[in-house]
Amino acid sequence: MKGLSGFETIRWDEKRREIVLLDQRVLPARVKYLRCRSVKEVAFAIKDMAVRGAPAIGVTAAFGMALAALKSRAKTREALLKELEKARKLLAATRPTAVNLFWTLDRIMKKAESVQGPPSEIASILLTEAQQILNEDIEMNKTIGRLGADLIKDGYGVLTHCNAGALATGGYGTALGVIRYAHESGKRITVYAGETRPRLQGAKLTAFELKMLKIPFYVVPDTAVAFLMAKGMINAVVVGADRIIAKTGHVINKIGTLSAAVNAHHFNIPFYVAAPTSTVDLYKTIDQVTIEERSEDEIHYVEKTRITPPGTKAINYAFDITPPELVTAVITEKGVFKPTELYRFLTG
Repeated sequence: MKGLSGFETIRWDEKRREIVLLDQRVLPARVKYLRCRSVKEVAFAIKDMAVRGAPAIGVTAAFGMALAALKSRAKTREALLKELEKARKLLAATRPTAVNLFWTLDRIMKKAESVQGPPSEIASILLTEAQQILNEDIEMNKTIGRLGADLIKDGYGVLTHCNAGALATGGYGTALGVIRYAHESGKRITVYAGETRPRLQGAKLTAFELKMLKIPFYVVPDTAVAFLMAKGMINAVVVGADRIIAKTGHVINKIGTLSAAVNAHHFNIPFYVAAPTSTVDLYKTIDQVTIEERSEDEIHYVEKTRITPPGTKAINYAFDITPPELVTAVITEKGVFKPTELYRFLTG
């Protein structure tokens, strides 16, 4: 399915038996597709952020597991399951924070273990399961968009952070799905896309999507958000999530989300989180989650140009944690909830 004006973020090439990814490292300058022929190549694509966004990472990992099964030379079911467990560990080590990755890997392993047939049958079933995960993600995103669009009024200025659109998912998008659905419904909205230092996902990827979708937008420095709110230019904030802690309602998302939430709270602006229920962690507490720290070079360099003096130290957390009292509501495919209501709903 075409997720964004003819572009597919993730697809399976049955003829070549390869995963085809829209390489987000080179957008918006170039539209380039990356072909992954082994689970190691899939792991590198996730680690190096050729594919990124919690749902997209999960979908890619599902196809990565199917690819590992298809490429395996295992002669027995037991031997293949051992290989799949190694593949699972390899993929799980790529990005420690986004819960969709682990949710998907667990789902795929359970599916593989449930099949009593030979390796060829397991591989075929895993490929079907991966495609199902992709299709489910797209449909969930559309539902999130429809439910969330009801919260966006005609004439609103909407701030978003990082990229939570078709590029970050199987297709359509979560936070941008809400914005996209509101726009497609005829509402006049203006989007303010935070640039999202240091990887600039907002300036590069969200701007790319909004331009393709012909939605009016401005790219703004992350440091300008509070002033724009003070001027009355922003009426709502909609962001995605990489993990939501169900027991407490804490939201883990791209670094800078907490700052936007604090500012929105100060100016009495609603702050919405759009995410599928696969992003909700029912088991871990906030203290048990590893917040990814990436290379200092992402701070020191813009493209290939160094902007800090040699020898300078940098801190590069990839995510931050927004407490539930700063979140107006979480928009999921199952409904709109207060963040502290999620655990009771999903377990009740």
